[in-house]
Amino acid sequence: MKQVKNIILVFMGGLLMVSCNKQIQEKQADPNNPTTVPPALVLGTLLTDISGTGTAGRLSGTNSNEGVNSWDGAHRWNQYHCSNYDYYDNNIYAWTNGSFDPYLVMKNAVQMEKENSTRGAPAVNPYEAVGRFVRAYYYYNLTSMFGDVPQTEALDVAITQSPAYTPQEQVFRYVLAQLDTANTDFASLIASNDNSLSPSQDIMYGGNLVLWQKMVNTFQLRVLVALSNKASDPLLNVPARFAAILGSPSTYPVFSGQADDYKFVYNPGNANTYSTYPFNPTNFGSIAQRFNMADTYVKALTTLNDARVFVTCEPAWAYVAADPNPCKYNYFVGASTGLPLALMYAAAGVDSFSFINRQRYYSNYTGEPNVLVGYKEMCFNIAEGITRGWATGNAETWYKLGITESMAFYGIDVTKTSFTTYFLPKGANSVTQVAPYPYNFDFTTYYAQPSVALSPVTATAINQIVLQKYIASFQNSGYESYYNWRRTGVPAFEGGSGVGNNGIVPIRWAYPVTEQQQNTDNWKKALTAQGFTQDDLNQVMWLLK
Repeated sequence: MKQVKNIILVFMGGLLMVSCNKQIQEKQADPNNPTTVPPALVLGTLLTDISGTGTAGRLSGTNSNEGVNSWDGAHRWNQYHCSNYDYYDNNIYAWTNGSFDPYLVMKNAVQMEKENSTRGAPAVNPYEAVGRFVRAYYYYNLTSMFGDVPQTEALDVAITQSPAYTPQEQVFRYVLAQLDTANTDFASLIASNDNSLSPSQDIMYGGNLVLWQKMVNTFQLRVLVALSNKASDPLLNVPARFAAILGSPSTYPVFSGQADDYKFVYNPGNANTYSTYPFNPTNFGSIAQRFNMADTYVKALTTLNDARVFVTCEPAWAYVAADPNPCKYNYFVGASTGLPLALMYAAAGVDSFSFINRQRYYSNYTGEPNVLVGYKEMCFNIAEGITRGWATGNAETWYKLGITESMAFYGIDVTKTSFTTYFLPKGANSVTQVAPYPYNFDFTTYYAQPSVALSPVTATAINQIVLQKYIASFQNSGYESYYNWRRTGVPAFEGGSGVGNNGIVPIRWAYPVTEQQQNTDNWKKALTAQGFTQDDLNQVMWLLK
């Protein structure tokens, strides 16, 4: 009897302990710190990061490439504009300590897919398909900047905290595979009329899966063109992939116009002040004269007598003097990105360099959309692929379409010849003081120039296509202009003491210092595997060999 009584007491004590533990756990649970989150909310964060306006995704200026805003450091390094005042920034390619922050964004994509799966979603669903693009997008940029990067082990914390590095060729194969699968999955979802992607959190396409599928294939064209030096690689199979996309529009739909662009649209802010255009009336007084135009970009336009310079730039008033017509190409002068900052600042202060067009880029809080993957770029990518013999088609048609679409973006109707632009006159100090200036531009005459009309010589034609893509990519498409310069040498980027790195424009980022400290063995193995003598900015990665 005593034994039975003891058993009952133990049982009751056990129940009491379970009850107490449950109460303690319930009290310890923080209702303001959830352990799970709806996948739609993760989606919104991911896309904000990609846009360059999120706290995790904004380009820091020197160390991150997880998101590129319209006027972030990437576009100085693309040599479109320059900072002439060190308080705000400089033009140094300060890439001696890169960032692996994009892995945090990609891990969020993995978590988004898990959250959706735990809620009963099928294996093929919109969040999974978007997640594939997110990983492809970031791995493309990571490997393009660094070379070999962690991939096979990087996103699974359960495997290792010190992931091995994956060869660059294998990373590109992974990127292409993710894009192929995303295309197939989006096609399946569209066929089943799936509408489960949150329109409010999809800040790019509002839940439109048709546009997502087009974008994935358009982005794949970018990746394939980036691999032009490896067109003969049998594992990548670049020409066949390119031809398949162009030859099967029903299977691989791509953009059909600028309305399809994968872009972030800025807004006046209110509660969301992070999403206002980076240059706007509020900061006009403090920074409008701190950024002047870069010679690489201005010269690309003026040597072609290209009217887009009248829209994106202002004349260097020191050269205009008393001329009542400032719309002359010789009045537009950019500063060399490699110029010492003190000299650039002094020359800009006496109007010897062109400034950014203040009316276009400072007059409101919405500005231009931040285009991440665009139709204009796609036109030039298709033209280049056809010119290289990867697919059949009329390269000149796509090339000319890219030019006219870019001009249309800037309000230049190629069927007309008379236009008006707006500059801030010499001595004016408010964006409300801009004045109108008429100019004439005839597209037929422009295109008839030997330097513009597409050459029948392959090498020359490729250089023309890449130059026009550079012009069209002003303040958009992230690092693509830099990648294309590095791949082709077009346009000629300018070095000098102002770019750092002993006056040489670098061809890669150095790995993060944290990798040297926390993943030392794998970091050293990666350098050896790539044939790098050291981890610096001048080592030649596999992509460029």
